[in-house]
Amino acid sequence: MAQDVTDVPEFVPARMINEFEYCPRLFYLEWVQSCFQHNQDTMEGLYVHRVVDAGGGRMGEADDPPFRKAKSVELSSPRLGLIAKADIIEQRDGAVLPVEVKRGRPPKHGPAWMPEKVQLCTIGLLLRDNGYECQEGQIYFAETRKRATIPLDDALVAHTLQLIGQLRKVAAAADAPPPLVDSPKCPRCSLVGICLPDETNLHTGRATRSPRRLTPRDSAARPLYVTEQGARVGIRSGRVVVTKDREELQQVRLIDVSQVALHGNVQVSSQMMRAAFREEIPVCWFSYGGWFQGIAEGLPSKHVELRRRQVAIAAQAGLPIAQSMIEGKLRNSRTFLMRNARSDVKPVIEQLKSLAESVGHSQSVESLLGMEGTGARLYFSKFSSMIREQGIGDFDFTGRNRRPPKDPVNCLLSYAYALLTKDLTAVAIAVGFDPYLGVFHRPRFGRPALALDLAEEFRPLVAESVVINTINNGEVGASDFLIRAGGVSLTQDGRRSVLAAYERRLDTEVTHPTYGYRITYRRVFEVQARVLAARLLGEIPDYIPFMTR
Repeated sequence: MAQDVTDVPEFVPARMINEFEYCPRLFYLEWVQSCFQHNQDTMEGLYVHRVVDAGGGRMGEADDPPFRKAKSVELSSPRLGLIAKADIIEQRDGAVLPVEVKRGRPPKHGPAWMPEKVQLCTIGLLLRDNGYECQEGQIYFAETRKRATIPLDDALVAHTLQLIGQLRKVAAAADAPPPLVDSPKCPRCSLVGICLPDETNLHTGRATRSPRRLTPRDSAARPLYVTEQGARVGIRSGRVVVTKDREELQQVRLIDVSQVALHGNVQVSSQMMRAAFREEIPVCWFSYGGWFQGIAEGLPSKHVELRRRQVAIAAQAGLPIAQSMIEGKLRNSRTFLMRNARSDVKPVIEQLKSLAESVGHSQSVESLLGMEGTGARLYFSKFSSMIREQGIGDFDFTGRNRRPPKDPVNCLLSYAYALLTKDLTAVAIAVGFDPYLGVFHRPRFGRPALALDLAEEFRPLVAESVVINTINNGEVGASDFLIRAGGVSLTQDGRRSVLAAYERRLDTEVTHPTYGYRITYRRVFEVQARVLAARLLGEIPDYIPFMTR
């Protein structure tokens, strides 16, 4: 398909020239797909910019009276198609001197890195196009507290202009450039957890070595679950405060909260919602009985291309992806049953293996649904074999039922599945998907179909593992359930026990079967969602499910 650079916005931010010189894929992800994530380097950059970002000084037109210094000056040039906010501009002897503020220190082999030089050069070119004389610029490094002078010579100007032309062609392309191969730049990149360079290169054959563990480690932030009926969640001085009848029940720093999950009749203030939107913290609602009912997460993702591809594939070509997901579920169910059964389950193990091997031959989603249903019936026919004998009396299980669950085991399963769906809905939204448009589950009755698709391979590994462990470890007992009109629900204490076990499971580290590094289930959710996104965007040939060995 021919590239049409007229589709690119008229003005490109000058800082994007820096990103493009560093890595064209980083530029594409950040500007075209509007993906961004802070890391330590970007946060330090914000801190060292705090003074210049506040602005100050006065700078008029080129023929106005001289000025001494101006901060945070906006410049643009229709000829170059660039716009920038210059950190500092000083005037000396009739010429102007742009000064860019950078964190860190200069390289050992020269005054500055090339991405920093080209960004400074764009500021100089903008000043020239606005009638100023500008022959050089300076870069101030916060760590050394020294300036490096950079001449804006013909070679640097020619290189910068060439980058601007290349940048526009890349921005007009339908697909992102491929990742760098085994690059030392990747570990320090703030978008490495979104880009997944080594993982993508492994799937496409551009690299053969095992991926480095570049995916960022889990944040210290954790979900805040509020189950006290009549409670109210607010915010005060950067801290989330849970109160009831004007009595404070809990207080936690906002930066330590990754999600807010409200169960039943719990109120949340407008101030808290705005803070959650600002910090990209999803707020999730559950019914008192534990059904996942809704989620709020601010503005939707700007990654329009991913949603466009998602619609196209869901409508026409989602079967191979759905086959991989169901194969992953069947194999993980088989493994979980083999590891935990306390009686002979060999016939079912063999049948699950045969089903997993045959899902790739299904001709439609409908036939795949039949295979998945058969596998579920076989698996749950032996589910009670994983429950310790002393627990059988209180936790008899004869098969799956729901709406409402008729026994404690089904009650636990339904709640664990709701928690899993909640997390994968939040992940799908964060990656840029429409969580209600799936490739296996049909988008009916308001179900988050894609979240349910992603959940398939994790049902035995996370949700069912939590259920078996809470029963066998004695974390829940008969007193943790209520029986009403033939339905069974958890008490508040029982729900808290399950929540604690579920969060422990997400914090468990496992060796990723495809990439070989250690990773928590919490992080696996995001990696798998981004692998799915890469498949939909055509960056990798196949979706590989997460399957334990």
